[in-house]
Amino acid sequence: MMAYNFSKIEKKWQEIWENNNAFEASENEKQKYYILEMFPYPSGKIHMGHVRNYSIGDVFARFKRMRGFNVLHPMGWDAFGLPAENAAIKHGIHPNKWTLENIDDMKKQLKRLGLSYDWNREVTTCLPDYYKWTQWFFIQLYKRGLAYKKKSAVNWCPSCETVLANEQVVDGACERCDTPVGKKELEQWYFKITDYAERLLEDIKELEGWPEKVKIMQKNWIGKSKGAEIDFEIKGFNKKLKVFTTRPDTIYGVTYMVMAPEHPYINELVKGTEYEEEVLEFKKKMEYISEIDRTSTTAEKEGVFIGRYAVNPVTKEEIPIYIANYVLIDYGTGAIMAVPGHDQRDFEFAKKYNIPIRPVIKPVEREFDENNLKEAYTGEGIMINSDKFNGLDNKIAKTEITKYIEELGIGKATVNYRLRDWLISRQRYWGTPIPIVYCDDCGIVPVNEEDLPVKLPTDVEFTGKGQSPLTTSKEFMYTTCPKCGKKARRETDTMDTFIDSSWYFLRYTDPKNENEPFNKDKANYWLKVDQYIGGVEHAILHLLYSRFFVKVLYDMGLSPVNEPFKNLLTQGMVLKDGAKMSKSKGNVVSPEEIISNYGADTARLFVLFAAPPERDLEWSDQGVEGCYRFLNRVYRLVEELKEVYNNKCEINIEQLSKADKNLRYVIHSTIQKVTTDIEDRFNFNTAISSIMELVNEIYRYKDNAEASNYKDAILIESLDSLILLLAPFAPHLAEELWHFVGNEGSVHQQKWPEYDRKAIVKDQITIVIQVNGKVRDKIEVDANIDKESLEKLALNSERVKSFIEGKEIKKIIVVPKKLVNIVAK
Repeated sequence: MMAYNFSKIEKKWQEIWENNNAFEASENEKQKYYILEMFPYPSGKIHMGHVRNYSIGDVFARFKRMRGFNVLHPMGWDAFGLPAENAAIKHGIHPNKWTLENIDDMKKQLKRLGLSYDWNREVTTCLPDYYKWTQWFFIQLYKRGLAYKKKSAVNWCPSCETVLANEQVVDGACERCDTPVGKKELEQWYFKITDYAERLLEDIKELEGWPEKVKIMQKNWIGKSKGAEIDFEIKGFNKKLKVFTTRPDTIYGVTYMVMAPEHPYINELVKGTEYEEEVLEFKKKMEYISEIDRTSTTAEKEGVFIGRYAVNPVTKEEIPIYIANYVLIDYGTGAIMAVPGHDQRDFEFAKKYNIPIRPVIKPVEREFDENNLKEAYTGEGIMINSDKFNGLDNKIAKTEITKYIEELGIGKATVNYRLRDWLISRQRYWGTPIPIVYCDDCGIVPVNEEDLPVKLPTDVEFTGKGQSPLTTSKEFMYTTCPKCGKKARRETDTMDTFIDSSWYFLRYTDPKNENEPFNKDKANYWLKVDQYIGGVEHAILHLLYSRFFVKVLYDMGLSPVNEPFKNLLTQGMVLKDGAKMSKSKGNVVSPEEIISNYGADTARLFVLFAAPPERDLEWSDQGVEGCYRFLNRVYRLVEELKEVYNNKCEINIEQLSKADKNLRYVIHSTIQKVTTDIEDRFNFNTAISSIMELVNEIYRYKDNAEASNYKDAILIESLDSLILLLAPFAPHLAEELWHFVGNEGSVHQQKWPEYDRKAIVKDQITIVIQVNGKVRDKIEVDANIDKESLEKLALNSERVKSFIEGKEIKKIIVVPKKLVNIVAK
């Protein structure tokens, strides 16, 4: 008997698939299916999370091909980013060389997994043929007023002398040098995603194939709030303080105002006053505290009086203005009207700084001591201390007070969004250059489209300090103005890498196009992405940015769809010893090691069998060995029964024995179960479990003396079904066994097996017999037995008789095709 030589088998079929372009896709008359896993950052090594993510996608891609679909299943590389630049600084290797070498290594690793990718469609975001079109998109957004530049506060590392993205700040410090990160005002480029806030929110209802938790996360991130915008005069100052509130019904309870420390009015308001030093010191302190820490519910509320007063526009009272840690410049208008009687944060702040607390709403059904509040009252109720609105239900008062504010000309009803415009500037080298030049005469000028791409120069210095390395390349820095031809300088910021990944799925539809980012007819054929797969950590930014990008392209007449992804699966993490795998925890399992020791099919089978895709998976060495033993068992079974293929014949259903019918029942019920589990539920673990049960049943049947003359034909049916069902999960072994038994063509080009409805209707069924709820016997009966006959058989059971002898039968409960319960006393 030959051994299961997985190494030889897998290498053999991977070469054949590659040489035959087995998974190449093109537009045709078939129904298309576009399946996509989020493409990886080329770090150099794949991890078990990659193995799981890509195996999930590959199962579905292979299954859909066998179901007759024209499947697009591409792969590429999210290749720009800070790690490559850090490697350049640390190891003295150019980011381009480091990245391309990593891509080459990871591509080989992915190919060892036997993933059915169309590698002819590979895209790499750091290559000019891709980022040329990223720059082209930037120019289109700029022309439509959706790309703009403004001054804003950014994360600043004083040691590296550079700007950091939020994700590069870890526990308030620079991830590179561990120096505390502060804030600095710089001119930055933004995309006006807020123009699409309402559409992004409204169209969530179209995302029927998305997990509910992801849709909720996006809704919360966009954060639509209905309320009122109100102007408060600042005494002795010529500008008004604008606030947004969702609670206009509480305006009579305002006892102080709070401005964000970063508010542009602050310096002017305190300049030359006795409060200036303390206010500026507090502002400086806030620069080194993250927004998350400042707004945490557990953080102590603290602030400073700025020596100024606002005027409540409805009561005409003068109320003090503070700056405080819990108000942020990027939320609302950067200022709030504080109502300590009805907001717990305001309540805590007011208590700390001895500010009056005036409740204006009281509950209806409980006692309420307005002079002795222990906490803010945030519920509904009746208006008090609110002049002519006293006695109104506060829900009605919201509308009435908003109307009153509008009549007075001091505000208006409005909608606010939590969503802020997308900051895309990065003071980095390894990213897409922003295609803008600065001319002394013409100002900001986009590069001419025919001059794209603006290529990254290679003559740059990587010091890790100061401005972008692009500033060290004179050849890059200085150019001519596209408008007037005079001397100009280039923008040295590069784009956020989220832009690269916001449209890559469109480029896959036409990756070799040199004249446009993609052909609309090809995009029209393939889009939407039918199934998108990736980690839930991308639920907000990547998925939201991709949705925004597609909507902009849709409005431009470029994208045929308004939403990019029809269905979304967010897979769980791979854990070991209860924690996410990481080098720092020392719990990493190397995919290469698993593949070398057990084979790619075993690695795939384990990550698919150990847990449902959306759940976290706990690594188990015993589980891997179990999957390996199972594949060996399948190999031995097919090898042992190969000779039955010499005795092919048509099966006569009428002449089958009980053993024959039972195996055919298992075969066809397994086909039904596996099909449903893959197609409808992504329950790969239960599908594999069903296949394992089928293997057990085939082993039992092959030695069964009760089999009929059609035994060989039924074994052929069972083995063919087994191999076809196993093909998406263990593609190399299935391909090998398919040819081993003499079948023609690739197993992955065969039609997915259909189940025979007649075969899964049993002639005989097992009925459980209970006495007073306890199981006492099991009997085989005709599937169509009537209730009266079933009761008689149950009472005549020898095992049952001993439990009911001498007792009175009170009643007999029959659950059709399942059980009989005899109640006796």
